[in-house]
Amino acid sequence: MAPDGSTPEQQAIVAKDKPFQAQPLTLVSIPKPAGRRIALFNGRNFDGWDSWLGVPQPMMTYAFTKDRPIGLNRDATGVFSVVQEDGRPALRVSGKIFGALITKGDYHAYHLHAEFKWGTWQLGTIPRNNGILYHAHGQQGSFLKTWSPSIEFELVPQHFGMLLTPGDSSKATSFNDIFWNVSARSTVGSDRTIPYPWRRFMPDGTPAEVGNVAFDVDAASDAERPLGQWNTIDLYVVGDAAVHVVNGVPVLAATGMRTRATPGSPAQPLTHGRIQLQSEGAEAFFRNVTIEPIRHLPRVIAKR
Repeated sequence: MAPDGSTPEQQAIVAKDKPFQAQPLTLVSIPKPAGRRIALFNGRNFDGWDSWLGVPQPMMTYAFTKDRPIGLNRDATGVFSVVQEDGRPALRVSGKIFGALITKGDYHAYHLHAEFKWGTWQLGTIPRNNGILYHAHGQQGSFLKTWSPSIEFELVPQHFGMLLTPGDSSKATSFNDIFWNVSARSTVGSDRTIPYPWRRFMPDGTPAEVGNVAFDVDAASDAERPLGQWNTIDLYVVGDAAVHVVNGVPVLAATGMRTRATPGSPAQPLTHGRIQLQSEGAEAFFRNVTIEPIRHLPRVIAKR
């Protein structure tokens, strides 16, 4: 079972967090491009991408099943396809098997832009789920046999821009023994209306480590557009820090992104990696996926 705040150890991690106070946020010092913008999705095919699919029965993904993943570039059922959506080329994600499209390229110091919207299909009654996982590294599929260790820009209704730190569960039998080799830092406020660790991004909040059993920080606000409308996603990354922006609204900033090669080994700055576009139980579309180099991050400040 995923951590839910039911143990004294989990409660102690968040005991000193300040109460969350909603603040309107804005971006300042927005960087200018430091080079040419590149289209990661060419609108025709998946040149420049690999695919990885997890186990055939998607609901077994969270059960630490012994089933084997489908694996690398074996998308026989069209989990990923190129379609015309609203009169323009789009990358369709069926969501019917969990996995990801993964850039062949390794990227650092960039502004990633994409447009995203939900389709109509979803898996049973579980919430729609997708995400952009960046700074992906290590073994393909080592997290739940499906994704690589990375930092995640979460795309879940009412939580667009949440940050998670998927690690390495290749030797785990439950959430209790995952090797959380990826971590980050953020400033947070405690909001008991959301799942454990009850943390939302707040610029003047409590400095917090993101990783291990407290492996996410929620977006400061819900900036998602209504279901079926296109959303703009902007991710700024320089060095070991990042800023998440949804429909022009900054919702999260993180610093101190780190990774470890083995348990107990020194943490190293996590400053680059591949980019993964998720499939996780719901139909979705991406278009206008571009990347351009930058030299500094924008700053997130509270409006006065």
